[in-house]
Amino acid sequence: MSFIEAIDLVKTYSPKGSPQVRALDGLNLEVQQGSVTALLGPNGAGKTTTVKVLTTLIQPDSGSAFIDGVNVVAEPQAIRRMIGASGQYAAVDQNLTGFENLLMVGKLYHLGTRVARQRATELIELFDLVEAQNRTVKGYSGGMRRRIDLAGALVIRPPVLFLDEPTTGLDPRSRLGLWEVIERLVADGTTVLLTTQYLEEADRLANSISVIDNGQVIAQGTADELKASIGGLRVAVTLVDESQSENARTLLTRFGSGEQAILTGRTLVVPVQDGPHALAAIVSAAAEEGIGLHDAGMRRPTLDDVFLQLTGRSAQTDEAETESAA
Repeated sequence: MSFIEAIDLVKTYSPKGSPQVRALDGLNLEVQQGSVTALLGPNGAGKTTTVKVLTTLIQPDSGSAFIDGVNVVAEPQAIRRMIGASGQYAAVDQNLTGFENLLMVGKLYHLGTRVARQRATELIELFDLVEAQNRTVKGYSGGMRRRIDLAGALVIRPPVLFLDEPTTGLDPRSRLGLWEVIERLVADGTTVLLTTQYLEEADRLANSISVIDNGQVIAQGTADELKASIGGLRVAVTLVDESQSENARTLLTRFGSGEQAILTGRTLVVPVQDGPHALAAIVSAAAEEGIGLHDAGMRRPTLDDVFLQLTGRSAQTDEAETESAA
């Protein structure tokens, strides 16, 4: 049995004045102990709802879930003693210092003042917040707030950590620093379930990736397995004039390996059999048909290609977060 297991989870919402939303539609998920599993998908795919069910914040309409054999729905208090969670936005008291926030969390968990202070000190050092520990959190940068929030989730040394888009909105340096902390936690045996829209985050951190769309897991495996599953090379071109996109799509599809070229903004991508030959033919045909190319190139599949081929859209999207209605 997997360390975390979700079986046929269903969750629907009925937003006022809107049609019913089926956030989870028979979702199945497995997470192995001591690993990082990434849930990859656009806003509204069901990632956050999955985390809310597994962290006992909401109950599913049907289906079941277990963490280390404990039933999430039947034994929520036991689950809460096992897990730590950090959401998309730092849940800290801005009027307390960083150290005081961690001390407060320790006391809420009934660790006792001495143990809570010791644990707060350890986490302040782990997250490189020693110089800022006595400053109020309202003066922290976004990256520092995210670090203190994650530190709060680790006060009780949970064997399972849920991270719901933990690096959203962070600058590249802060994101890299948080990745390094997560990698150290996993090296020490923590099991992590991570939701993300950042493809490089899933590629860097995850031992296994589950692609979610419309409330279901539609593919799973390692990053390399998912990339290999769609096979072949890709030719990608960026158009000078977006108004030529449909003509360009027809052209690229003609030289592809049987699948329609996918358009994102001004960029078109198509799988091909013989990469160099297809690239040369596409560039030549575009010139003959008067289609202006800003650039053109050949590359191996990426996680975005995986998602595009599976769903017809990008994993990184600005769609409305339908599941946030929960």
